Amino acid sequence: MSKIKVPELAESITEGTIAEWLVKVGDKVEKGDPVVELETDKVNVEVNSEVSGVITEIVKEEGEDVVVGDVIAVASEEGGATPEPVKEEAPVVKEEAPKEESKAAPTPAAKKEEETSNRDVIASPAARKRARELNIDLSTVATRDPLGRVRPEDVEAAASAPKQAAPAKKEATKATQVTEFNKPVEVVKMSRRRQTIAKRLVEAQQTAAMLTTFNEVDLTNVMKLRGERKDKFLDKHGVKLGFMSFFTKAVVGALKDFPLLNAEIQGTDLLIKKFYDIGIAVSTDDGLVVPVVRDADRLDFAGVEREIADLGKKARNKELGLNDLSGGTFTITNGGTFGSMLSTPILNAPQVGILGMHNIIKRPVAMPDDSIEVRPMMYLALSYDHRIVDGKEAVQFLVRVKQLLEDPYDLLLEG
Repeated sequence: MSKIKVPELAESITEGTIAEWLVKVGDKVEKGDPVVELETDKVNVEVNSEVSGVITEIVKEEGEDVVVGDVIAVASEEGGATPEPVKEEAPVVKEEAPKEESKAAPTPAAKKEEETSNRDVIASPAARKRARELNIDLSTVATRDPLGRVRPEDVEAAASAPKQAAPAKKEATKATQVTEFNKPVEVVKMSRRRQTIAKRLVEAQQTAAMLTTFNEVDLTNVMKLRGERKDKFLDKHGVKLGFMSFFTKAVVGALKDFPLLNAEIQGTDLLIKKFYDIGIAVSTDDGLVVPVVRDADRLDFAGVEREIADLGKKARNKELGLNDLSGGTFTITNGGTFGSMLSTPILNAPQVGILGMHNIIKRPVAMPDDSIEVRPMMYLALSYDHRIVDGKEAVQFLVRVKQLLEDPYDLLLEG
């Protein structure tokens, strides 16, 4: 027999949750075959079998949390005694024993669980005695007592009630145990990724002196340039010219002018990064992920658009690897795709800056000659860590992003 364990996943990942078993007891597997999918803080990863043989036992069920080194399954190696699972199951069938007796006798685990459940119920001693005699789970007994106390007549009523109604009553009781509401609710366990997102967002607010500064950008010239070049750009590079490449390039240009926005705190030191790995926040069905465009300063517009398209596709198909999500020196998030007009994005720790994009709205704008024109405008939000970035630098950084976007021809030359 060989044990299948949770392997070392990555330096920063030590635990996960069983998302889905890809095999079942009795299945034959070859060495290297995926047997289970683990949901980790960042991505879902497959665990491969280290032996060839037959799965004889599933130790950890779907939804259970595991850590590196935990035994999650057992397999008999090739040449070993594979029929063991059949031998273990055979004694369960006892033809000589009456069906009623085997049905009525609870397992020790079930009996212990029922006893624990019964202790949590408010009931009179007589009701408890009668429940034991009738083998009734007190947690499933409905009572008319205004204080919720179970009485003997309630137990008798539960014993004479149709058996098919019991599961529905038990499910309803479970819901009322976890909520104070008397009206229908649905209790859904948070996924590990959602739990991690929640934990890290709270940590970011508690550990950083986070502030947000705002500005607005006139996207007239960006939209004009896109309109002029988008067809030729698509024909030449095989990828569409979107807004994200303009914003990514503008952020890189501003980071070069204000390097503290591209830093992080390590103890009492500042780590100022001389490379530009820009995280692009992507919303998926499983939560927010931030894949990273590596060396964005070295990519042209087509390279940035291609990277963003590939990472977005991977995110939607749940194919992102740990390398796609690790690192990152600055983050861009686009709430405008969902219709957001203004927001205060939360830092992606340990980064000290994040730029929030919003929807494009046509608004009347006063021009330098005092005329009024309708322009496509977008609000920008920069959240930053005030521990190392002063307000002056944050405001100037955002103004620099605005300048580069309002003169995209200059941005193209610099990019």
